[in-house]
Amino acid sequence: MKLRVIDFGHVSALRSQAVYHGLAEAMTPESDPVLSLVSPSTPYVCVGMHQDIDKEVDRDFCASRSLPIYRRHVGGGAVYLDENQLFTHFIYPAGKAPQRAADLYPLFIEPVVRTYREMGINANYRPVNDIQVEGRKIGGTGAASIGNATVMVGSFMIDFDTETMSKCLKVPSEKFRDKLRQTLDDYMTTMVKQLGAKPDRTALKSTFLRHCADVLGVEPVIDQPTAAELAAIARAEAELSDPEWTEVQHRKLVALGVKIAANTHLTEAAHKAPGGLIRVNLLDAGGSVADLVLSGDFTCLPPDGVDRLAAALKGTALEPAALQAAADAAIVRLGLDLPGVSGADIATAIGAAQQPHT
Repeated sequence: MKLRVIDFGHVSALRSQAVYHGLAEAMTPESDPVLSLVSPSTPYVCVGMHQDIDKEVDRDFCASRSLPIYRRHVGGGAVYLDENQLFTHFIYPAGKAPQRAADLYPLFIEPVVRTYREMGINANYRPVNDIQVEGRKIGGTGAASIGNATVMVGSFMIDFDTETMSKCLKVPSEKFRDKLRQTLDDYMTTMVKQLGAKPDRTALKSTFLRHCADVLGVEPVIDQPTAAELAAIARAEAELSDPEWTEVQHRKLVALGVKIAANTHLTEAAHKAPGGLIRVNLLDAGGSVADLVLSGDFTCLPPDGVDRLAAALKGTALEPAALQAAADAAIVRLGLDLPGVSGADIATAIGAAQQPHT
């Protein structure tokens, strides 16, 4: 199978996200799979599809540094990105890729791991979707369904600005921010830290493509985007920069607050599942779920599954067994793929938001 390789080089912050969204939207079931390579020429902050920006990002700091905030159609957490990351986007027709995220991650992470190792970095895959070097993270990945395509995004972490990253994130105090910066320094590593210098990008890409061919059983062919793909990328730029999309989670919470009436309580809580942080905003009406917003840095396929799961839980009694049974049933009925997140995790997160009734 041919793998079209499109190297966009360094592009604007917005286009660095828009390229894979557009390529996916332009893909048909008969298309050849695509690997896009790109780096942003200017820095920005990118939040996961299901995240509440106000909970995760320090908007004032980002504004002071003229850092745009974009929401991607892929799960995961908020991250500061700049020219020192080489993004890798595998975009496959859905029928030509594994159907479950648990199968996607190890397959498409393996060429990255092999590339790191050939360059002298002892990298390993760590489930669910991380790459580590002797216990330190050197990269995360994310999966999404966009249009007719299955998308797997990742990056080569050439270098990383932990100081700016710590300032971009929402924290309760400056003391906590200092601790966050130290934690990022301790837990994350980069190619620069491992090798002592930045790698040659041409050699890095060449090595990576060779391992893609071996692992994925494809023939990498250097290519250019078609006119239709460029038009789809332009449309993706317009969508990703539209405040209606960027603030989609905020609008859900506003709508939830409007519904408050007598004998209802609007509460929130969070629970850390193996697959990521789950945030809950719960409208509790006398011991049952009146309404619900689920957010966080987990992955859900298909992307709209999070909202459909929340809607399916309306009316459920706020009791652990009932919540878990309803969540498990809804996940199966809706065909959701939530790697590292179970019905028990959803129930725990909702239960933590419940207020005792007297």
